[in-house]
Amino acid sequence: MSTSAADSDARALLIALDDEYKAEATYAAVIEKFGEVRPFVNIIRAERMHQKIAKSELDRLGMKYPQSNPYLGKIRAPKTLLEACQVGITAEEENITLYDRLLPGVKDSQVHDVLLRLQTASRDRHLPAFRRCAARGGGVGRNGGGSR
Repeated sequence: MSTSAADSDARALLIALDDEYKAEATYAAVIEKFGEVRPFVNIIRAERMHQKIAKSELDRLGMKYPQSNPYLGKIRAPKTLLEACQVGITAEEENITLYDRLLPGVKDSQVHDVLLRLQTASRDRHLPAFRRCAARGGGVGRNGGGSR
């Protein structure tokens, strides 16, 4: 793979990592305001795992990246749990669209597979969990269950 292709793939991973950081910070703000509620407690764990996966790929490519989440503590939670669920829907829809834009330009098959897995998690697990949350009017469960 050429240096420019590796740089392009690394940029895609950095964009993905940044998006995962924003998601974690958003869901952390919700948990701080409303407590350990589903689906946020489950999805935040997934976002943290997604960060580790993206970082592992960046390490493999020899690229530097922000080690810690620059958004934590800087995002305010919505006023209600229903609004939080709606924010989650929007965030996951935007995440899916982001991957739709990034994936066609990725040359490295391993990077492509990682980004596709992250997109699949957003589309098939996180988005449906937030839609269920919104359909319940923001009525969410405490601890356990939900989406991974």
